[in-house]
Amino acid sequence: MNNNVPELFDNKAFKNELAQSRNSIPLYKNAIKSAQSKLFELFEKNTPIEQLIKARSHFVDTILIHAWDTYFPNTNNDIALIAVGGYGRAELHPYSDVDILILLEQDNVENYKNELENFITFLWDIGLEIGSSVRTLQECIDESAKDITIATNIVESRLITGPSTLFDSLSKSTGPDKIWPSSEFFKQKWQEQIQRHLKNHDTAYNLEPNIKESPGGLRDLQMIGWVTKRHFGDNCLKDLVHRGFLTEAEFTDLQTSQAFLWKVRFALHMVTGRREDRLLFEHQRVIAKILGFEDEATDDRALLDSQNRAPDGSRLGVELFMKQYYRTVKDLSLLNEMLLQDYQETLLYKDESSTPVAINSRFQINKNFIEVSRENIFRQYPFALLEIFLLIQQNPNIIGVRASTIRLIRQHLPLIDDKFRDDIRCKSLFMELFKQPRGLTHVLRQMSTYGVLAAYLPLFGKITGQMQFDLFHIYTVDQHTLFVIRNMRRFFVDKFSHEFPLCSQIIRTLPKPELLYIAGLFHDIAKGRGGDHSELGAVDAKVFCQQHGLSQRDAELVSWLVQQHLLMSATAQHKDISDPDVIHEFATKVGNSIKLDYLYLLTVADMRATNSTVWNSWKDSLLKSLRRQTKYAFQRGLDNPIDANEIIHQTQSQALAFVKDRDYPLSKIKALWKNLGDEYFLRYSSQEIARHIQAIFEAQDQQIVIHIEPEGISGGTDIFIKTPIDENLFTNTTMAMNQLHLNIVEARLISSKDRNALNTYTVLELNGDTVDNPTRLNEIQEKLKTILKKDFSQNDLVNKKAHRRIECFARPTEISFVDDPEKKQTTLQIITTDRTGLLSKIAYTLKQQKVRINNAKITTLGAQVDDIFLIRDGQTQTCIDDQTKENIKTQLIELLDF
Repeated sequence: MNNNVPELFDNKAFKNELAQSRNSIPLYKNAIKSAQSKLFELFEKNTPIEQLIKARSHFVDTILIHAWDTYFPNTNNDIALIAVGGYGRAELHPYSDVDILILLEQDNVENYKNELENFITFLWDIGLEIGSSVRTLQECIDESAKDITIATNIVESRLITGPSTLFDSLSKSTGPDKIWPSSEFFKQKWQEQIQRHLKNHDTAYNLEPNIKESPGGLRDLQMIGWVTKRHFGDNCLKDLVHRGFLTEAEFTDLQTSQAFLWKVRFALHMVTGRREDRLLFEHQRVIAKILGFEDEATDDRALLDSQNRAPDGSRLGVELFMKQYYRTVKDLSLLNEMLLQDYQETLLYKDESSTPVAINSRFQINKNFIEVSRENIFRQYPFALLEIFLLIQQNPNIIGVRASTIRLIRQHLPLIDDKFRDDIRCKSLFMELFKQPRGLTHVLRQMSTYGVLAAYLPLFGKITGQMQFDLFHIYTVDQHTLFVIRNMRRFFVDKFSHEFPLCSQIIRTLPKPELLYIAGLFHDIAKGRGGDHSELGAVDAKVFCQQHGLSQRDAELVSWLVQQHLLMSATAQHKDISDPDVIHEFATKVGNSIKLDYLYLLTVADMRATNSTVWNSWKDSLLKSLRRQTKYAFQRGLDNPIDANEIIHQTQSQALAFVKDRDYPLSKIKALWKNLGDEYFLRYSSQEIARHIQAIFEAQDQQIVIHIEPEGISGGTDIFIKTPIDENLFTNTTMAMNQLHLNIVEARLISSKDRNALNTYTVLELNGDTVDNPTRLNEIQEKLKTILKKDFSQNDLVNKKAHRRIECFARPTEISFVDDPEKKQTTLQIITTDRTGLLSKIAYTLKQQKVRINNAKITTLGAQVDDIFLIRDGQTQTCIDDQTKENIKTQLIELLDF
């Protein structure tokens, strides 16, 4: 054994104990437990991870040999014990499976049946996680010819004990000259990798990555090893340096990256006590601490914000750890891409002869890959480091950058300095990328992967691999930014026009779409620097635009978009956009229709790229409605704001027009309306009001009227309830919705003068879909009918344990109040951790304090909710007093905090 690999137990003493023992199982168990403890101790002492991985493999070898000698003491040269998989590579982590192949020379398994059964059972009894197969030599040949996975296991197999001649026969009989030639083996493994990446969302930047299966993970590294060994017969990746496939520096990077991922995986096993490859949130903080990543210090812990981050931009240790993780997998992804492309040429295209086709004096196309015409191009013409990406956009037949040219790009990144950035040719080339009709998303991803984007925009380099430790932002900041631009580009692509028809229509009317893309590039570029990232990013964007020759007007537009990129979503989700004053305030901030269209497209692209699970039809509808109303405000002129009475009159007229074909007495409709205040006609559309009329009249004077519109104007499923006012109504309804597993996203609550409530709840299924199944709709209707009269107590409130993800991000509840004396209402904002039954707890509290709710907007941002309630004193119908505010705050914190 290598002297650098530590011994985990005393083999000689173990042998003596075995010889004297009648029951060996406890001895084996103790040895395994002791070796595991020693392994963890060595890890905590920073023993090189490579030594630990090899040490455990060697220990398991020794244990298996002892067990083998017990059950197969006098075997002939016709059976062997072979390590396969990760064990075959001698890469065992603390709780890795131990995969073995028991190889028979002939089909004589019956001769060893009892021994084999007892041997495998024994291995399980002593606590080894065994993956085993028993095959003859011929079966191995036949099965591996049919199954690439079996062939791969044999490629990386290793003899533990038994006749070496039998193992050699296996290697020769399954070699590339017999089955799976190198080219076919490569094709199959390459397709496996593509499919594996797709299963993992084709990105390494999910916030709970699989360190083995995700792009840039350990499996990508193993992929390189499989192909290398299959084609060259090399067991060591160092040999790729001698063969010219890797430089010394790249091999060092590969080793460093592998060691880091191994340490992470080792720590995962140690923390979870099992085989685990998912870097889940609950493990990330612990592992960050184990690996030495500490929170950046701040002098005053009281200054920490709600996410435990200091206002000077100091970051959590877990964020620093994950940043290194993402940068590591990015480096591995690049090395994987380069090597597989080299193998592509070596194995797939080796017999193809082609003459490179010159694009210009600096670049040419060779077998559909772009490459430099000579090695010193970037040294002679530094601007070519950007030009190559423009050429990729302009030549659709190019399928990639040749590996040798990628290597040259990486080697010449230091040329991208201040002088380079100030070169008019470089500025022009960079801006031209954003003006091309195709390929922007693709080349920006390539530029990011190769390091060019971070070199040209050092600010982008600062957000590369940066994560935010929450459930809302599910991608790193750099990946989120690229997804935003991808979403914008999809608006332009005909085959995706069905996704967002309005966006696809608007983007074709923009005078300069490139300004939208640049705003997308800069909208989050100041994340993590402390302060308001929108304000800081706006300054950065304006400087960039001025340096790149944009007009003052264009620079100000881009800067404004970055500064206000959260304005539209915040207004739509947190304010009452049926209020003409809210629309006028928003329109005044935006200024004109062109800026509104840019902002709308940026908002949609941004929201969808943050977290796909939080985008839904309700939010889509809110943004469209806000845009539509703002457009109308611009048409009227901001100096001529729309009057509430005008809206009411128009809404009533249109509602009557919708029901004119039905035999509803106008006098009864007007009598109904007379009991309703102005709020009703401001907060409901004419079409919704027409549906209410129909539901009420068809109910024929029933006290409780329930009408469900599967796809309401609001973008969700609208549940309209007319019933006599009851102090339990909102509490009962929210509890019913909770029991029905419905997600309430908005509640519009109206009280009539004749003591009736006309309430509408916009709901979605928990997966974000509207409710359209007839059986489901009937279930909701019947549940509401039976539950509305029940009087709930605090004991009825749901207190289920939060999802393990939510518990990782539990935060103190924040409650704030803002009075609006003119509208005689108070805005209550509640920011807290999401959990089952949350809304019913809030409703119960407000009922206890005799508060009337006029409106509610429910916004979930990952593990956090940001809910807005417009409330009034139930008796005075005015803003609530200070004592009631204090009571609400105290009771809610008691109910909501974990």
